[in-house]
Amino acid sequence: MSERSEESMPHAAVSGATLPHPTTEELRAEAMEWGRKPRSLGTWYVTEHMVRAMRAYGWTIVVGALGQPILYLLGLAVGLAALLDAPIQDGGQTVPYLVFVAPALLMTAAISVATEEFSFPVMAGFKWRRFFYGFSASPLSPGQIAGGVVMGAAARMFVVVVAYYALIWIFGAVPHPETGWLTIPIGLLAGLSFGIPYMAYAASITEDKGQFALVQRFIFMPMFLFSGTFYPLDTLPLWLQWIGWVSPLWHASELGRIVTYGKPFEPFGVLVHIVFLLVLAVGGYIVARRLFQRRLGE
Repeated sequence: MSERSEESMPHAAVSGATLPHPTTEELRAEAMEWGRKPRSLGTWYVTEHMVRAMRAYGWTIVVGALGQPILYLLGLAVGLAALLDAPIQDGGQTVPYLVFVAPALLMTAAISVATEEFSFPVMAGFKWRRFFYGFSASPLSPGQIAGGVVMGAAARMFVVVVAYYALIWIFGAVPHPETGWLTIPIGLLAGLSFGIPYMAYAASITEDKGQFALVQRFIFMPMFLFSGTFYPLDTLPLWLQWIGWVSPLWHASELGRIVTYGKPFEPFGVLVHIVFLLVLAVGGYIVARRLFQRRLGE
């Protein structure tokens, strides 16, 4: 072999040595090291994806967050209040109609967002676009995927309830702003208490046969109309009041009225409202997580 050809060969080949190959255990340890970061931050990665996906209908979110409360406040609250020309007796307290209805409208807006973000987007992740399966093929767990969906929807809810609160404050519907700002976390809890069980239901659907439309017509709309949104619940016949008792909207609206205009309350009643909403949210997440695990596998 010529001197030139020997110089062009790698040193290992000239010396007859071979590079050591990593063992299976070393390769496994390296893969686990690379997987630790997405495994620890997986929920936030899914949240980022869900929020970025909202850019496709970003103007809808902005217009809905600002336009819907203005239309409701002008049409249902200010306009209807002018026709009624009478205050509302609520818990032995007399309040203007606008002040009475504003907290319930804020809670309704949060739940309305939940009906959008926890229905078709969830089914799209399993059936149409199937991106949940792509997430699951990575180090992300089904529980992290479910948590990311919840956090992404909560981010949109936060924008909506903040905008809604700002507008009802501008309209003079928050007599006690020092506590009225608590309607923001209450609104988030209201949306999650309805939306997370809805996500569990959406995760159980394999074929779209109009189930979401049925939920909208026969669950959301009756809840909106018969949960003390526009008039005190106790003015309804007893056989209709149960709709409010089992509705997250009524429980959240009652909390909102306590913090915005100081509706008389008992501590035990406040505890019941909060526990009811938390049970729905936490219980719904437990069921949803199991359904995600069942469909995506471990």
